[in-house]
Amino acid sequence: MQLIQKFRFFKTAFVVACVVLPWNATAVNHGSLTDQLLSNKFGRNLVESLLVKSLLEITEGQTKQAFETVNQLIRTAPNFKLAYLIRGDLLTAQSRALESFGGSKVATPGSEEIKGLRDEARTRIEYYLSQKKTTQRPNLLIKLSDEQEHLIVVDTAKSRLFLYKNIDGALQYAADYYVTVGKNGVGKQVQGDKRTPLGVYFAGQKLTQPLADMYGDAAYPLNYPNELDKHQNKNGSGIWLHGTPTDTYSRPPRASDGCIVLSNPDLKALAPILQTGKTPVIVASRLEWLESNKSTEKLEMKEAEKQSLQKTIEDWRKEWAAQNTNDYLSHYSKNFFYDDGGFEKWANYKRSIQAAKPKVSIHIDDISMFGYPDTEQPIIVVNFEQDFKSPNLQNKMRKRQYWVNENNQWKIIYEGAG
Repeated sequence: MQLIQKFRFFKTAFVVACVVLPWNATAVNHGSLTDQLLSNKFGRNLVESLLVKSLLEITEGQTKQAFETVNQLIRTAPNFKLAYLIRGDLLTAQSRALESFGGSKVATPGSEEIKGLRDEARTRIEYYLSQKKTTQRPNLLIKLSDEQEHLIVVDTAKSRLFLYKNIDGALQYAADYYVTVGKNGVGKQVQGDKRTPLGVYFAGQKLTQPLADMYGDAAYPLNYPNELDKHQNKNGSGIWLHGTPTDTYSRPPRASDGCIVLSNPDLKALAPILQTGKTPVIVASRLEWLESNKSTEKLEMKEAEKQSLQKTIEDWRKEWAAQNTNDYLSHYSKNFFYDDGGFEKWANYKRSIQAAKPKVSIHIDDISMFGYPDTEQPIIVVNFEQDFKSPNLQNKMRKRQYWVNENNQWKIIYEGAG
């Protein structure tokens, strides 16, 4: 009987290893790793640490320890459906061999519910055991303004939200969280396509109206569709960062109607940052991650690119202040658009105003830059505070521009209020 039981547990470990984990059972037979998962290095998220620890214990044949770990996980997160599935498999394996992950469920093992839970387990553990390092940075041109204390980057391929702090203008890793995105993936185009948009967005303040339970404890709207989305005829609305229903700790990697969904505890941890209503959120699907101590050349290239754009922005300001109309307009792409039209209309309007050469003073401050992800041409979203003075007008406003790199020259493709 004891030999049969051991075989059943071995088959359970094999099922978990082959169906859930990205390696075979023998590849993880190093007992010290499970102990590391609750150390300072891996223990930022206790729930995820316990989940990964239990799965590794199963693959190592430590089923008693795995059962204890899963019970601790359920006590920590009583509404974590994946934890109950794993515990059910462990209990079932004591009486019969499991043929598949989730075989203890009454639902068909191949059902959408089981598939979603299996995908969540795989996604979490693949990231948790990858060579992730807190020194990694997204290979995007990024410059935070002095007033922007944090940046959020969502890597939809990893189902992961990364939080960075602004430390004297440099990005410093702060935390990361598992997220759910659209049922049909990413690249939102139209209302109801159940896809998550890709781009540079800004999270608004917490919605104050009563929300359905499906949105969890809170919701923070993103400014989708942004200016570029509208120009590309993308539509839809209601793309939020929000939580999960009362009876659900987390959802599968692809399960929302287009929103970015976090567990309620994770969203609560982000609340002090999101409450400003100005947090930049970059949502990407093909991110390259750079190691700050290994990718020196690429990091230097990105810094040079940033300096080049900053110089071009200053040249644009000087030409405008000097009322050198042709030189000023040379900074605009022929594909330029704004709320009232395109380049020709903009050029004619500027020529008519600057023909009299009025004396103007233009000061820009508090500049931020964010590389737009997943585009064929490099595009940078630039925000700044603009102080304009002329004999007839004094105006101070937030401005937003989109700059595109055309033939190794930075050109403005959009300009408007920010």
